[in-house]
Amino acid sequence: MAIGYRLRKEVQTGWGLTRILGELKKLGIRSVGRTTVVAILREAGIDPGPTRGDGSWDEFLKIHADSLWACDFLTKKVWTTAGLKDYFILFFINVATRRVFVSGMTPTPDSIWMAHQARGIAMHFQDQPIKPTYVLRDGDKKFTAEFCSVLESEGLEVKRVGPMAPNMNAYAERWVQTLKSECLDHFVVLGEAHLRYIVSEFVTHYLEERPHQAKDNLPLVGESPPETVDVIRCEELVCRKRLGGLLKSYSRKAG
Repeated sequence: MAIGYRLRKEVQTGWGLTRILGELKKLGIRSVGRTTVVAILREAGIDPGPTRGDGSWDEFLKIHADSLWACDFLTKKVWTTAGLKDYFILFFINVATRRVFVSGMTPTPDSIWMAHQARGIAMHFQDQPIKPTYVLRDGDKKFTAEFCSVLESEGLEVKRVGPMAPNMNAYAERWVQTLKSECLDHFVVLGEAHLRYIVSEFVTHYLEERPHQAKDNLPLVGESPPETVDVIRCEELVCRKRLGGLLKSYSRKAG
């Protein structure tokens, strides 16, 4: 009956005794009765009743990760013809895949601009293999009623995280830290076009070239890694440089 224990342990949420018996019958195991399954689960310290979850934030993130996107702003000071200005960069990140989409950047994120960004991300979401259902945002007043209304009209639920609770939007917060420490903090930005170029180069690097520890140290998109080898000679490597060599990635030469 180890298989029954395995089913209950791996699924964890929502599977009770009846569902486990059904799965066993589907596998062709019909000789095991309810009493046997109950005894084995209790011996293992598992409640045979269906688990509805504790309603925790971690549980919510885990259940909805594939269809859950988080959004946030980061700022960068930019030298313009009118002097030094704060530019606001709006981005969205998928919790499951860690893939990022930079929606736009502006020194004046007013309600009209925010509504336009909402329409743009809604179009982007239409191309996703898994239809987004939730968008997380914090209490920043730049997330206007118009922004939320556009997303909700597209069938998305906008969830506001609690005040003074950055861990509730940890994936977005972590990406802000990554972009700043690995890229933006190294530049004096001269104009909006310069900022757009820098961010675009980093996003490409982040998605296609940079290894990610949470994803088996592989890039988020692109080709599968080549077959494993014990030794690679230096002359077999190609170094790709972006932003004057600040961003580097390595690949093997084509055979």
